[in-house]
Amino acid sequence: MRPTTFRPALALVLTAALSGCGSRDASSGGGATTLTVFAAASLTGTFTELGKVFEAEAPGTTVRFNFGSSATLAQQIVQGAPADVFAAASPATMKTVTDASLAAAPVTFVRNTLQIAVPVDNPAKVDDLKDLTDPKVKVALCAVQVPCGAAAARALDAAGLKVTPVTLEQDVKATLTKVELGEVDAALVYRTDVIASGGEVRGIGFPEADKAINDYPVATLTKAPSPGLARRFVDLVLSPRGRDVLTKAGFEAP
Repeated sequence: MRPTTFRPALALVLTAALSGCGSRDASSGGGATTLTVFAAASLTGTFTELGKVFEAEAPGTTVRFNFGSSATLAQQIVQGAPADVFAAASPATMKTVTDASLAAAPVTFVRNTLQIAVPVDNPAKVDDLKDLTDPKVKVALCAVQVPCGAAAARALDAAGLKVTPVTLEQDVKATLTKVELGEVDAALVYRTDVIASGGEVRGIGFPEADKAINDYPVATLTKAPSPGLARRFVDLVLSPRGRDVLTKAGFEAP
């Protein structure tokens, strides 16, 4: 099972190429088949684990993931990229897909909150959100068009603060990587990504994060090549086993 990155410009080409391959749905009695899941970058660890569980429970099935910015993934789906399931990091990005009548009945399955991520030695001595306004502190943020960036903007607005980042990244993983590499002093990322770093960064909570909690919806797609498998994967995500994997990673129940 290997994460795959689709470029928006190639979405229509991929549609034609993959539709020609034929992705037989196990629910219709076919043999080996593929389930394609588009999911927010912050779900990389948990969904990869659930993909392994799914493959074990559905012999002959391969789960392919496309992890990235929810906004980018939504646009790829609208442009025709073939997928069975979409799990977004915000209702707004899911709405892009539902407004195009391409997703069925999204369900919120987890919530996520922001933390300030700093290097373990915290050289800039960042302690709270206000410290990010210091022009000497190099800050990375997600672009406001993506869910982690929109959440950061809400948190900063709630605190009445203005932060000038040195970089705007297209998803939360890229934003966190800037801290891990020591290229910035701090970043606003999800708590789950701090946990997933395995001690590479330190997370600092702040009160305004409560004003910027993101709900994560998941849905089967109306043009899913494998609709039966899509429903089964969503059921797994919503099941006690799925909830256990997600909450252990730091996600909160909705």
